[in-house]
Amino acid sequence: MAPGADSAPLQVEANGINVIGDDERKGTARQLFWPWFGANVSVLGLSYGSFTLGFGISFWQAVIAGLVGIVFSFLLCGFVAVAGKRGSAPTMILSRAAFGVRGNWVATAISWVLTVGWETVLTVLATLATATVFTQLGWGGGPVVKILALLVVAVLTIGGGVMGFDLIMRMQTVITIVTAVLTLIFIAFVIPHIDWAKVSAVPAGSTGSVVGALVFLMTGFGLGWVNAAADYSRYLPRTTSSRAVIGWTTFGSALAPVVLLVMGLLLAASSPDLNKAIAADPIGALASVLPTWYLVPFVIVAVLGLVGGAVLNIYSSGLALLAAGLKAPRFAAALIDGVIIILGTIYVAFFADDFLGPFQGFLITLGTPIAAWCGVMLADIASRRNGYAEADLYDPRGRYGSVRWVAVGTVLVSTVVGWGLVTNTYAEWLSWQGYLLGPLGLGGRDGAWAAANLGVLAALVIGFVVTWATQRSKVREQELVAV
Repeated sequence: MAPGADSAPLQVEANGINVIGDDERKGTARQLFWPWFGANVSVLGLSYGSFTLGFGISFWQAVIAGLVGIVFSFLLCGFVAVAGKRGSAPTMILSRAAFGVRGNWVATAISWVLTVGWETVLTVLATLATATVFTQLGWGGGPVVKILALLVVAVLTIGGGVMGFDLIMRMQTVITIVTAVLTLIFIAFVIPHIDWAKVSAVPAGSTGSVVGALVFLMTGFGLGWVNAAADYSRYLPRTTSSRAVIGWTTFGSALAPVVLLVMGLLLAASSPDLNKAIAADPIGALASVLPTWYLVPFVIVAVLGLVGGAVLNIYSSGLALLAAGLKAPRFAAALIDGVIIILGTIYVAFFADDFLGPFQGFLITLGTPIAAWCGVMLADIASRRNGYAEADLYDPRGRYGSVRWVAVGTVLVSTVVGWGLVTNTYAEWLSWQGYLLGPLGLGGRDGAWAAANLGVLAALVIGFVVTWATQRSKVREQELVAV
């Protein structure tokens, strides 16, 4: 996986949504650890401690929700990554086997919106964090600092996305090592701020609240990556162990978030003021507990950690844009996405009043159709015994067809059901959701299960069960067609 001696990371990657040839496949499954760890080691994971306690649950309830939500959601990424190893094509091209070459367009469009949204979120956080730290240093933290921070993050993120796979893999290795070391030092500094008495005193919440926190963590971590999980395993040789792909993807992805979440929970429970400040500036607020001399290293670890996630997102969003039908080179698609995230960051960083509300609304709303897509995709992957017929992934007349209506309909129905079982009080424009909570006897939008966001889990389960029950025979028929 890591570039070999003959690779050229400073050249623009020529591959786009094509199948990777056997002569370009390289590496081992364990090298998947680097991009996935680097993308998820961000100190944003600490802020999730505050977000999780916001569901009104205790420390230990939050730890359980975190372990289950984070590990399970990244395990889903591991399963999707197996398709990349088998088919050596981007995730949203392989998805055509389940949805049809043209029927996959809706899922691809949703995937593109989700990845672009995440790129914007990460860039916003890096910009806000830099401005906050510069203010604490007395260097000024106004518009000029935000603009400079945005430029630095944009150059790193867009540069990596444009150059492509080999440079990204090297960037992620460096980001992993640097951010891991600096994050451990950060943790050492903040441990004295933990007040075990206050942590233990946080009251327990209802079962619905725990489920809500678990689902939020699923959407904030693994479900935000499932639609891109095969993009980085597609360069592996076909003979690579599927179990190893699943294991290293899950381990690399979940390790840092679990550790950071627990530390974040301890900090947020120990300081109500810090807990409140994180809602406005999730990363910059964490700088308040550091000695002045460590603020510059903190900016470095914060920015690099966020860039690690953003660069994977912009690479995958560019591939999704191509899979949706854009006729352009891969690097041009990444540039288009780069312009969009810059515009989005300018709006949020300079004009929006709140970060946490729109962020949570964004995760839950898009997390529902992505969960439905994931259920369908997982069932399709589990049904296959052979690799993909590569040419047919690009031909509507091939074995995968133009539109596979059962899969498309399953995602639409699952999404409608899912949105009826989630609530988003964080954003007024999403107040229409939760329309099934009353009719199904779950207490309505103000009941005990209102914050559980059961719709994400429902969409995932419905997508998987319906596809598994109705499409296995269709997959067998596909695999019997001569190549």
